[in-house]
Formats: sequence, C-alpha cells, structure tokens
Amino acid sequence: MITLLFDDPLIRPRLLPFTFTRPVAALRCGILTIAEKWQHWLKNEQVGYLTETYLQGKFPAGNTQGPALVINGAVCPDALLVQQVQQLQPGEALFDEQMLVAAHLADASQVAELIQDGFQRTRDVAEPVTAIKEVWHLFLRNGAEIRRDFDLLTKGRQSQPVGDAHTIVYAPENIFIEEGVKIRAAILNAEDGPIYLGRNSQVHEGAIVKGPMALCEGSHINAGAKMRGDNTVGPFSKVGGEVGNSILFGYSNKGHDGYLGNSVIGEWCNLGADTNTSNLKNNYAPVKIWSHAAGRFVNTGQQFCGLMMGDHSKCGINTMFNTGTVVGVGANIFGAGFPRNFIPSFSWGGAAGFETFRLPKVAEVAERVMARRHLAYDEAEQAIMSHVFEATIKDRVWDRATPAAPQAGVEL
Repeated sequence: MITLLFDDPLIRPRLLPFTFTRPVAALRCGILTIAEKWQHWLKNEQVGYLTETYLQGKFPAGNTQGPALVINGAVCPDALLVQQVQQLQPGEALFDEQMLVAAHLADASQVAELIQDGFQRTRDVAEPVTAIKEVWHLFLRNGAEIRRDFDLLTKGRQSQPVGDAHTIVYAPENIFIEEGVKIRAAILNAEDGPIYLGRNSQVHEGAIVKGPMALCEGSHINAGAKMRGDNTVGPFSKVGGEVGNSILFGYSNKGHDGYLGNSVIGEWCNLGADTNTSNLKNNYAPVKIWSHAAGRFVNTGQQFCGLMMGDHSKCGINTMFNTGTVVGVGANIFGAGFPRNFIPSFSWGGAAGFETFRLPKVAEVAERVMARRHLAYDEAEQAIMSHVFEATIKDRVWDRATPAAPQAGVEL
C-alpha cells in the first residue's frame, strides 16, 4: 500500500515561510522530518507528497493508483497513532476533532474529492495528536520529538564508541553515535535528554553539548560551541556559538559566536559572525510574530520566541534580530541596527531600508553556495524560487506603485 502525505489547507499557510519551499511533511522536528518519521513507523521505503503544484517537481506524489494511506503531513506519529492508522478499513477516516488525521482509500486517485466532500465512515483518535500547526511549534516540540525519534532510530542497535580519551561523557546510555562520527575533547551531557550524532558528523574541540540534541548526517559542532539543549542541526550544517532550543535545517551555517535561541533556520541559510537573536522581550510579554496567513502580527502566546528564517536567506556580520523576527525566502540582511520584525522574501538591506533582491542575483548566490556542496541549482529549485518571488510581491511594499502604501513589518 502506498503512503501519501497531504498539506492540510488550513495549516500550510500558517507554516510559511518554511512551506514556501517544501511540503508540510518535509519539515524537520526532532531528528527526522515528518515524512521520514512516517516512513520509519510504517516501514515504507518511499512516501509521496500531495502538495502545491509548483513544489511537485521536487516533491512528487509518485504512484497515486491503487489503495493508499493518506496522512496529514502536519501530524507526528507515535506508536498508538500508527496502530490506529493501520487499523483503518477502506473508506474509513481518522479525525482529531475537526482535523483529518488519516484515511484509508481503496483508490488513491479519489483523494481530492474525498478530502473535499468528506468520508462516510470516521473514527476519532484515541488521544490528541502532535501536530505542527504554527512555526513556533517546531522549536516548542523539538525536544520531545528528539526523544521519540531517538528511541525509534536506536532500538535494538549498538552505538559506536566515543573513541576519544579527552571527551567527557555524562549518561552514556543516552548517547548514540553512528558510523564515521569524530569527537575531539568535548563535553557530552545526556543526563536531561538523549544525544544523537548522525553519520559522519563531527563534534570539535571544547564543544559543550547538552541533550536533547540531534546532530544530523555530515554536520559539525564547531570548536567551543555551547549547545544548551533541545537543538537539531542539519543534515550537512555547521553550528557554533551559543544555541538553545533551535532547529537549523539542512545545508545551513551558523559557524561563529553569537546567540541563537528558540529559532528555526531554513535550508541554505548563513548567519554571519556574531549574529545575535533576541528571544525574550524586555517587558517579558508574550511575543508577537508576523503571520503570512493572517497578513498581520499574531500573538504566539510564548514568552520565548526568536528568529524564523526561510530558505536561502543570509545575514552579514554583527546582525541583530529583534524578538520574534520573521525573514522570508531569499533575503540578504546586513548593516547596523535592528532590522524590522518582518523581512519579506527577496529583500536586500537592513535597518536603513530595503530594496528587492532580484531573481538573477539570487540565482547567482544560490548556484555558488550549492556548488560548494556539489549540488546544482537545478530547474526544480529555480521554478520554486520563481514562484515564491511572484507570490510575495505584495509583501515588498517598496515595490508598490502607490507612494502612500503602509509600511508593513514593524510590530509595535
């Protein structure tokens, strides 16, 4: 039976800017993406994505003929939920209140009609599910998902040894090391949560690593870094400085000193040396952040919330991000002072003002950056970026013809 993960139309817009460039199920929370979690639980080598048309070149649905399990891409699996999903009979759907969690279809080609028109036979989940419905849910639930993924990936397996006499280890039973890992004179403290070191990753000299921590394949924790827990890095990313309760998606770098807290950084991002993010307001009030879905700032209800940065965005040295800043896709930020709390996709500038970072220039940078990892900025990537550029024109207020256009992007 095939497995198809669909973008819930009520959830996907609330997960922008990250879902500008990927389906909801391709978001990483814990060690694995949501799609990878379902692959492991269902023992399915491949899953398909039911997502926006412009994303399908990179994230195809695959085979949509025959019986299928159709699963909400925002929902993270656990043992009880997987059991309920597998027990669904053809034509049955599983709901958590009003949210469709999963359905068993006799014919996957009918999925669009059934999701729109409803199911004749439904069941309710045995307990509320874990669903990523807002961007801040990614870091809020990261620690719990690291623990869950750690158990899933390491059950019945033997960890590689630390292999370094100068590394200090606390609670070694909560540390799992894959093949090819290199550790030198570090401190690994897994007393409060597991530490997972992915294949060919490296922990450099003097790094302090506190669990829960997921260092994904090919990633590096640089010398002297302070990883304060509930962090995910990679795959193929580098991190340094002080980091707490944050996620760096693949191929992104925060290689130098500076603080990153309660934040999510997309793919192919780079934070310049001594970049700092505020994650707590001076008055300790709940943080508001820009919502692409609502077109305004919304209250997260969280006292701690840092930076949300979309794919292919970068910032220069000494950049300062205020509490709850949202940066779109393909932005380049530099200069002194705090830039606005909402920086639209394809922005070029900083606190002194912005202009549009045009697609040909964005492509030049992307080609250079991806070539360093021996990857191509191919037609699928270009098509996605082109679509996002057009879809976000309305956010770049400086490009509007009307001189009196309101200046979005500053949360008061």
